[in-house]
Amino acid sequence: MNTPWHYQSAREIRDAVRSGAASATAMTEWHLDRIAEVDPLVDAFTQVWRDEALAQAAAVDEKARRGDALGPLAGVPVGLKELLCTRTGTTSCASKILKDFRSPYDGTVVKRMAAADAVFLGKVNMDEFAMGSSTERSTIKVTRNPWNLKCVPGGSSGGSAAAVSAGECAISLGSDTGGSIRQPAAMCGCVGIKPTYGRVSRYGLVAFASSLDQIGPLTRTVEDAALTLNVICGRDPLDSTSADLPAEDFTAALTGDVRGLRIGLPAEYFTDALNTEMREKVEAAVDVFRREGAEIVPVSLPHANYAIAVYYIICTAEASANLARFDGVRYGFRHPAAKSVEEMYVLTKSEGFGPEVKRRIMLGTYVLSSGYYDAYYLKAQKVRRLIKRDFDEAFEKCDVIAGPTSPIPSFEFGTKTDNPLEMYLADIYTISTNLATLPGISIPCGLTASGLPAGLQMMARPFNEAALLRAAHCHEQKSGVRLGEPPVA
Repeated sequence: MNTPWHYQSAREIRDAVRSGAASATAMTEWHLDRIAEVDPLVDAFTQVWRDEALAQAAAVDEKARRGDALGPLAGVPVGLKELLCTRTGTTSCASKILKDFRSPYDGTVVKRMAAADAVFLGKVNMDEFAMGSSTERSTIKVTRNPWNLKCVPGGSSGGSAAAVSAGECAISLGSDTGGSIRQPAAMCGCVGIKPTYGRVSRYGLVAFASSLDQIGPLTRTVEDAALTLNVICGRDPLDSTSADLPAEDFTAALTGDVRGLRIGLPAEYFTDALNTEMREKVEAAVDVFRREGAEIVPVSLPHANYAIAVYYIICTAEASANLARFDGVRYGFRHPAAKSVEEMYVLTKSEGFGPEVKRRIMLGTYVLSSGYYDAYYLKAQKVRRLIKRDFDEAFEKCDVIAGPTSPIPSFEFGTKTDNPLEMYLADIYTISTNLATLPGISIPCGLTASGLPAGLQMMARPFNEAALLRAAHCHEQKSGVRLGEPPVA
């Protein structure tokens, strides 16, 4: 083996376990040792479930010994974002208000991954309640980018992206409300896909903004992303928003051929707001598609400039409603000094929530309040419809829309925390995908001169993940882009 197991793909690990070339226990021990080696530097994992992971791996090995069929992710080491409900460990959402909360059930995606014989190594870090773009807003720890430990891994699924990038796990499940899978994937140099809203059950996902949230994988390869989608997608009666669609084999889209595929380039994504190096990397990626026979067509998304404003009205309004349940009454943190019900509410929420979460709750409460609902929230919903219509019209001309994932590469800690608006702009290209309920993917498209990854984002019609995977796999196979291993350890 030329490449160590911690930089092998999930498919390669699965195949080794299935063939008997390696055991699930050996794979698990290898990755637990890798976590012990590099996580003191990266700080991606918030919980490491050594005993439980080895028990899961032993169960997979026992199935193999009996000759039973092994699942599609047999022995593959997986990290879970801190907001996915699991009976093992705690589900804190990286917030003090849920610090010691233990879920009484496993979320649907967790059950489906377990049924596929994946092995859960533990939970990974995130911005508190998924509200952030740098993972600096976690109350647990600060996660670092494996490509430069002085820089952020992106957010809010920064722990998921850093763990995969550093070789601590082969797959990590994250969530994406406005770019929280794709943006950290771009900044850490891995693959991240946000499926269409409704494609993956949200049962067991602690909600931030219910009309925007979606669970998806971060992986090292496009094939691994497709394999994971095969496992986690599908109708779930426990989630009324999950789509009733037949099972789909997403690996069938990995043909390496994009001849005849129409790829749209929106003028609004290639303005002066885009970092020069990022533009160059994205344009080089588009040239790969052109060379491989795809048709490159210009498209327009005229309401794209309103996406940030619309998003931060809608998502804060929904967050304000969703987070009202964390009041110290039923579960989670309760302030010990409270002497009345009113004091319990005030003190618990004041101390339990961090500054970014409180900022968004207050903004959401404001836009939903009497006298401002029509002026802000209702208007934002109307513009959201216009943004969706822009995409519908663009997809009449193309099959996939391509552009940058982030306007900038990763940045150093503390450089944007004092300016929330500047931080929000890191998601300027990803937010529209959620507003329009589209699938989106980010794949690596090179390194900047300073050695930081750049990401190419692609979007498609609802439930057309196959087109994204087809294009992404072609680029992965034909571009020659190989980031190699990050300099961490």
